[in-house]
Amino acid sequence: MVYRRLPFEEYFINTSEDFTHTGQVTYPVKYVALKYNTTRLGEMLGLSHEVNYEIHYEPERDVIQMHFQRTCGTIDWIANVFEFASRYYTAIDFEGEPLQLRVHHGWGNMYIAVKRIVREEWEKLHNEHPDAATEILGWSMGSGIASLCCQDLNYNFGVKPYLYTFGSVRPFKSTPLNKRRMRKYFTTLYTDCANFADINDIISYLPPFRGFMMIRRVDLGTNLKRSVRRLVHPLKYHVHYDTPQLYENYKAYNPKESPDAKKRRNKRQITRELK
Repeated sequence: MVYRRLPFEEYFINTSEDFTHTGQVTYPVKYVALKYNTTRLGEMLGLSHEVNYEIHYEPERDVIQMHFQRTCGTIDWIANVFEFASRYYTAIDFEGEPLQLRVHHGWGNMYIAVKRIVREEWEKLHNEHPDAATEILGWSMGSGIASLCCQDLNYNFGVKPYLYTFGSVRPFKSTPLNKRRMRKYFTTLYTDCANFADINDIISYLPPFRGFMMIRRVDLGTNLKRSVRRLVHPLKYHVHYDTPQLYENYKAYNPKESPDAKKRRNKRQITRELK
């Protein structure tokens, strides 16, 4: 079956549990909560983290779809804000040489806690439907977990998912020495990827430290320029990804497109959205 992508706003509405109450949910996502501890002190005090995910198969499109939930509750904010330091995640072989991946500490712990069961559930569905495409979705914090999942499934199973995230965070950490290689490696992970980020969505610049990056940022814009006034209004710019007009000029991944051509296209895209 030929892959049929849904409208991006529909993905957002579903994965955000209809956060803005449009009433247009097409698949009511019911997240599974997995609790985990990262420190002995947390275990002693009964303070556990939680990562929430959902996986299902859609026969009408022949797609395995995976969702990772946004920030929910104080403990998630602890993972977001107080566990932002990068941590060693994994070392891979890329083009015959080792490439060390580092990630945001809190989100890395989340995916490490859930990856075994996510792999098992995905592999079970994949074995039942070997020709099915894989879609991975996430909003806000969930976008970081979704990106780690995409890298994991690609490296360990050879699948190239469709990765679509919204209000996307920057889960990976590069160094001046490996930044270009990481960018190049990221282009091998997916069939199509868009980490959608409104240019005035402050969440899409987190963590706010040099070297953090996402797989493929796609700038969207309701305003041409960033401003402090807009950046401090996440309840406007972080939750409006259910607006169809944002995606009218989206172009699917083109491996032959140069970085300069990409920048020019993104500028034209944002300009057109304002007309």
